[in-house]
Amino acid sequence: MLFPEHHPIQVLFYEFCRSGIATSSSLVFPSFPPCLTWPLAAPSRPHRNRSPVANLGLPPPRPRVPRSPAAGTATRVTALVECAGERPIQEHAGAEEKASKMSSTVPKSSNIFWHDCPVGKADRQKLLKQKGCVVWITGLSGSGKSTLACTLGRELHTRGKLGYVLDGDNLRHGLNKDLGFKAEDRAENIRRVGEVAKLFADAGLVCIASLISPYRTDREACRALLSDGSFVEVFLNMSLELCEARDPKGLYKLARAGKIKGFTGIDDPYEAPLNCEIEIKEVNGVCPSPCDMAGQVVTYLEEKGFLDE
Repeated sequence: MLFPEHHPIQVLFYEFCRSGIATSSSLVFPSFPPCLTWPLAAPSRPHRNRSPVANLGLPPPRPRVPRSPAAGTATRVTALVECAGERPIQEHAGAEEKASKMSSTVPKSSNIFWHDCPVGKADRQKLLKQKGCVVWITGLSGSGKSTLACTLGRELHTRGKLGYVLDGDNLRHGLNKDLGFKAEDRAENIRRVGEVAKLFADAGLVCIASLISPYRTDREACRALLSDGSFVEVFLNMSLELCEARDPKGLYKLARAGKIKGFTGIDDPYEAPLNCEIEIKEVNGVCPSPCDMAGQVVTYLEEKGFLDE
């Protein structure tokens, strides 16, 4: 069945084809009988001075003008849309970096409320027969932080006390794998670990956090999270020369060769604690044994009542 040339359906299909959606010379619906075919050629005798769409009383179609990114712009990806930016590349980078930093420091909603549970910290501590705290081990790379943390964890386990180690490198494999080593990333890394450590302490565990944590302000912010005096800062005061000589991971060698930028102690500062609870120093240019260092920490925890039943 062939519709008249100016039939409304014929005109609509003509505009459908002209828009670029259809490209064949005719449009056939297989589910209909073969005779139902609409030619897609333009009408040969349109109404004088009026377009086919105007014959239906519809507004004229908007012209389709292809757009391409202008020079000096970048393609960026937002939530679900990829689009061409219309600002300089440098401005895009700055805006995205700012958004990235703010995303983890600004609450997503103000309509949130703290919900208390009937079982509190005191109940958990009574069950575990110990008091929750955070042992924060800080120092240069190669000073023995991870070794001390693991040795301390084993010593606590031997005594029947429950502890958990939060190692800086291990956390960068999961919780903090989206962070680098720029100043703002380091700050966010410590903030996250501080919040997690606070939860472990609230659960009644001895949380052992082992991180370089080079900036004093960041460590003090973590201390402020535990206002009950349960933050124990342990400073492994080993000289740069000793740490670089040990270099268990080969990082100092890479930093000296310029292959690692912003390495603490080489081209990025380490701010030593001013009022730490425990300071462990090298003896005659040698780092104390792991058991000796762990013994100092356990003695302190016992004296302060953290391991009391």
